[in-house]
Amino acid sequence: MSEKFLVIDPEENQDVIKGLASPLRVSILKLLGTNGPMNVNQITEALDLPQSTVSSNLQILEDVGLVVTRTQKARKGSQKVCESTFSEILVAFTDVRSDQNNDGIEVSMPIGLYTQCEVSAPCGLCGSDSVIGLLDVPDTFLDPDRMKAGLLWFNRGYVEYQFPNNAKLKNAELTEIEFSMELSSEVPGTSADWPSDISLDVNGVDVATWTSPGDFGDKRGVLTPEWWKLQGSQYGMLKTWRINGRGSFVDGVRVSDVTLADLKIDSHRSIRMRIGVRDTADHPGGINIFGRGFGNYDQDIIMRLH
Repeated sequence: MSEKFLVIDPEENQDVIKGLASPLRVSILKLLGTNGPMNVNQITEALDLPQSTVSSNLQILEDVGLVVTRTQKARKGSQKVCESTFSEILVAFTDVRSDQNNDGIEVSMPIGLYTQCEVSAPCGLCGSDSVIGLLDVPDTFLDPDRMKAGLLWFNRGYVEYQFPNNAKLKNAELTEIEFSMELSSEVPGTSADWPSDISLDVNGVDVATWTSPGDFGDKRGVLTPEWWKLQGSQYGMLKTWRINGRGSFVDGVRVSDVTLADLKIDSHRSIRMRIGVRDTADHPGGINIFGRGFGNYDQDIIMRLH
């Protein structure tokens, strides 16, 4: 399963909001989302509208990045094929919290607010009071209620989060970036001896892998709700990846040669962080990600910019 989501701040993404502010353009996006790539004539016929009307609205959607077009060969000449860029668009008002202090800028990202995912079973999500969707069904990771998740897990694959590049917005010189989250392996039931290679990527760069020793269930997590069965994952280990000019570190231990310069932070409007278990992992033991209301640490995924 591979889907791509867009998270927008209505104060900063007015162009996208305006692009959506038309029932016709919404109908075009729904049509492309249901049917997949279509040429202009097919869209015109499906919506029973003049081609000029469809073309002008497609251009608006393309200008704001909601539709991509490509030219491909047809029986006579070429044709313009249109495709929806995102499978889902989320408007975030207060879910992403950002604070600035003397040490830098901190952003707290709810674990369910991923913008892209590809996961395999066993997998699932749950909130503070119940399971979200269906267990062991990867498509559940598309459920809008995922934004309420306090715990998610899967065997192999990844979830990707899109953080605002506040250093660029503030025109500040970045010297270090770090990501902090509570993690464990994932096994049916629990097992303290169940290693899993959990890898972190930033802006498409493989930063470093940490091997989780197991899936912990010897006691209930400090914050894990009472309704969650004791046979399930209870808590994880709080891990911090840090990347600076000297390399990459996990909990202060240097683990790779990837430096801040390799991430090309200044070249991107956002910072994309991907966490998961690769198909090529030596220890493909799954992953649990604990957020607020689960585990031992009452926090979401934290990004700090120094």
